[in-house]
Amino acid sequence: MKSFPYPRSGFAGSLLMVVAPSGAGKSSLVKALLQKIDQIELSISYTTRSPRSGEQHGREYHFVNLTEFQRMEQAGEFLEHAEVHGNRYGTSRAWIEQRLGQGVDVLLEIDWQGAQQVRERFADDPRVGITGIFILPPSFETLEERLRNRGQDSEPIISRRLLAAGSEIAHAPEFEHVIINQDFDSALDDLVSIVRAARTRYSAQHARHRRLFAQLGLGGENS
Repeated sequence: MKSFPYPRSGFAGSLLMVVAPSGAGKSSLVKALLQKIDQIELSISYTTRSPRSGEQHGREYHFVNLTEFQRMEQAGEFLEHAEVHGNRYGTSRAWIEQRLGQGVDVLLEIDWQGAQQVRERFADDPRVGITGIFILPPSFETLEERLRNRGQDSEPIISRRLLAAGSEIAHAPEFEHVIINQDFDSALDDLVSIVRAARTRYSAQHARHRRLFAQLGLGGENS
């Protein structure tokens, strides 16, 4: 598959994918991470679902109707897209290309289907470091309790999310890192550590310290 046209002398930022079943605490962890670490941006997905109470267009999601989503899909504007719980979600390809090309670390809060598509898209570009992180609940009982306590979904939707959780969790082995969100602060510390480790990739360090690497006789794009 053709890679994105980054300048060979440029720095491609790290791409971090956070995946979890509904109710595992993914969104809360991502929000806390963004407040704790600088120079990282969250990709805002497009979705066909209706906004929940308090959500704003362009902040939590870009809310579009199905017709517009299908137009974007057919035009190849999505890096990845999937149907989750009856709604469509997609990540802007142009925005990701731009931010990674500028050396910005990007965080994707997506599902396992989207994560697979992203890996395939960047499979032949060693300058793009991809780190997959799966968030697990401490138990199915805790997952159900969290879904009910957050008060965002109707009973049929909660039941559907619980039924889907098992098949979603089955994809955890596909990811480099797994965080069990039993204690929020501990899970957040784990997430922060993973992000900081991703920034020590050889290609990232070479781009940031090009003069030092040249003095030491080290080339780029190797690991």
